[in-house]
Amino acid sequence: MTIQSALPQAPARQTGPTQVGPRSQDAFRRASCVFPDGTTRVTIERDPLPRYVSHGSGAYVFDADGRRFLDLNANFTTLIHGHAFGPVVSALERQLRDGTCFANPTEREIELAELICGRVAAIERIRFCNTGTEAVMFAIKAARAWTGRPAIAKIEGAYHGAYDWVEVSQSSGPGNWGDAAEPQSVSYYKGQPTSVLKEVVPLRFNDVQGAVERIEHNADSLAAIVIDPMPSRAGLIAPDPEFIAAIQSTARAHGILIISDEVLNFRQGLAGASARYGLEPDLYTLGKIIGGGLPIGAIAGRASVMSMFDAGQSRPAVPQGGTFSANPMSMTAGLVAMQNLDQAAFVHLERLGDLLRSRLRQAIERWQVAFSITGAASLFRIHPKRRPPRDFREAFWSPREAAIMTEMTRYFAAEGIILPNGAAACLSTPMVDGDVDLVGQVFEHFLSDVAQSFEWDQP
Repeated sequence: MTIQSALPQAPARQTGPTQVGPRSQDAFRRASCVFPDGTTRVTIERDPLPRYVSHGSGAYVFDADGRRFLDLNANFTTLIHGHAFGPVVSALERQLRDGTCFANPTEREIELAELICGRVAAIERIRFCNTGTEAVMFAIKAARAWTGRPAIAKIEGAYHGAYDWVEVSQSSGPGNWGDAAEPQSVSYYKGQPTSVLKEVVPLRFNDVQGAVERIEHNADSLAAIVIDPMPSRAGLIAPDPEFIAAIQSTARAHGILIISDEVLNFRQGLAGASARYGLEPDLYTLGKIIGGGLPIGAIAGRASVMSMFDAGQSRPAVPQGGTFSANPMSMTAGLVAMQNLDQAAFVHLERLGDLLRSRLRQAIERWQVAFSITGAASLFRIHPKRRPPRDFREAFWSPREAAIMTEMTRYFAAEGIILPNGAAACLSTPMVDGDVDLVGQVFEHFLSDVAQSFEWDQP
């Protein structure tokens, strides 16, 4: 069943794995001649071909063949104001004429830093870089310099970018993740040094006793605990208050720093996700929404720890630079985007998020199928599980569950909605109740048309 009234541009719904149009197919043929696998990011979704986008406007993108899609990906949650946000476009046009990058600092970087420090009381100092990966890398280096220790602890299955240490156990599975009481350090790529594996302690999310025991056992070597307050790829699961409290108190007792990776989850409120869940980190890593759609990253936190980057009098403990760090284009876009992301905008997103998650749960209850919903604020994930998972292992998909989710992503795409497969879906400020209604209707129709025919895993 299709929803033509909501998307008049949409053709009749296609089924099967090839849903992209001829221009996307032609683009991929060309790309395959110049890129190793036809793309430049491993995160690009393809089934089996990627859909090429020509432009975006508000909450929607248009593919190379002219079809419109409601975008629940928003470049992996980056575009909190949607595509081609007017105030950012206007500000960038002015900055483009003034210059795109300089070897000298600009006032825009001070203004963006003042805004962020003003919103988060625990952020006393901040440094800008180019990506979330860089932010995490430099935060870990600062923690090592501060503590004199080499190792880190991280949540099993959590994604923190492309730095060797945080890639450990990022994509482990039942065949190699080890005993629940002692998760194994699992390599992410072929050739990852075994010495790196020995310097990472994986923790199970929401496992209070296990996390405390592993932190205490390795305390002498741990510089930091890297934690995303709601790990996206590990399930977009809310933390138990007891887990947050245990991590916090154990780290403090052993002089271990806490790094809150809010590259994705800073969109959970005016002061971010740590404030929402009671975490008091020493360092933050930020990115995505603070760049207004342009490349950005930031390391922030307590002034004493951030002094590891201080080059005012002598060589810093941790040298940190970058040709495009704090470039005026990213600073300008980020400043305007964040100025427009005020309390009213967060209230709007929170209301839409609550409405959508409720709508999805009602559909699940109505059809009595084995799905569940996680997420908070403007973020949500649909799981092919009867009960919401509490950690990465519970969220892990069996082959049958993966097939169900692939079919759901195809169904949504056929109805004109981009729904990420295996990652956080998100809302943006230009969305309205009608967009939420559309997502809810398509999910309801999927449960009616398709989900009833699947053979489900036993709970």
